Amino acid sequence: MKLLVLTWEFPPRIVGGIARHVAELYPELVKLEHEVHLMTVEFGQAPRYEVVDGMKVHRLPVAPGHDFFHWVGNMNESLGRQGGKLILEEGRFDAIHAHDWLVGSSAIALKHHFKIPLVATIHATEHGRHNGIYSDTQRYVHQCEKHLTHEAWRVIVCTDFMRREVERTLNTPWNKIDVVYNGIRREKKYIDPTFDYLAFRRRFAADDEKIVYYVGRMSHEKGVATLIQAAPAILQAMENRVKFVFIGGGQTAHLQQQVNHLGIGEKCYFTGFMPDDELDRFQTIATCAVFPSLYEPFGIVALESFAARVPVVVSNAGGFPEVVRHGQTGIVTWVNDSQSLGQGILDVLKQPDYAQSLVNNAYKDLERRFNWFKLAQQTEAVYGRVLHERSQVEW
Repeated sequence: MKLLVLTWEFPPRIVGGIARHVAELYPELVKLEHEVHLMTVEFGQAPRYEVVDGMKVHRLPVAPGHDFFHWVGNMNESLGRQGGKLILEEGRFDAIHAHDWLVGSSAIALKHHFKIPLVATIHATEHGRHNGIYSDTQRYVHQCEKHLTHEAWRVIVCTDFMRREVERTLNTPWNKIDVVYNGIRREKKYIDPTFDYLAFRRRFAADDEKIVYYVGRMSHEKGVATLIQAAPAILQAMENRVKFVFIGGGQTAHLQQQVNHLGIGEKCYFTGFMPDDELDRFQTIATCAVFPSLYEPFGIVALESFAARVPVVVSNAGGFPEVVRHGQTGIVTWVNDSQSLGQGILDVLKQPDYAQSLVNNAYKDLERRFNWFKLAQQTEAVYGRVLHERSQVEW
């Protein structure tokens, strides 16, 4: 099977979770003897063309735009033009796979011009991110999502929660949607055994402090403010021997203001962006990972912590309760509830044996439910269904 994959982010260009998703899914499809051409946006010194884990990666120049949406239009013009050229040069493709609305218009144009069936993965929705559609900008994105799911032969989502959301908010028929979880490579969490554990740890916390961390975007939907609100009660219960570390880019001035207002500034550390190799080392020194999202289609950050063997506390937003099984592989708390979140964190901090059992179960669950090879086989089955149905009908 020959696949044309369109994505607006791919390593080393990493904006959110899509980059890691496509970078880890498609090598497994290559192992299943599929030919994968992946088209994305050029970035820094990354080669315009290279073969990565068997994938043929094409990075395209995109003209700058006067705003983000103008740039998205330019990106789709580039993807459409170069995608058409590639199809003419390489011969027939069996399917086009578009990852999210940003590449939707080029994917739809290529579908119609070359009569190639389109598969779309919806990683999140504008309605879900904002708990509704309120502005013209949100309305535009929402309509792009609806158009893409309408044009797609099959729609893939990452959780049953997202299946319900896409059906409800984008009017996509239930029986057109397939659920394929995100995954992770457990083995990528390799730590050089010679690194100075204690010196590294002292960069973040005192020797007698337990380390509670959040990693991700500093956006409202990630619920960081809820974790900060929970911090004073946790510090009181733990006799002040906890350090809260917030890892990730974005605007943090309002969060730092909240921290200072609560009088816990010296117990909170905002690191900014942290490279993957440093994050891997950081996770070896951490006591508890916390993800208090207000909206979360899946929560791949939980899998990252599973792989790093760090106990996880999450909210029950979106897909989290499907990914983290409460009391077995982590602790699930009430969304936007600082008291519930704080109790969940204290359960981990005060019961190390319990925390270790969560870690052990979570690590096993990675192989059982979140193994990329198994997920690639499920994705392959979606493609197979599309190809079979396409062979039965006139375009």
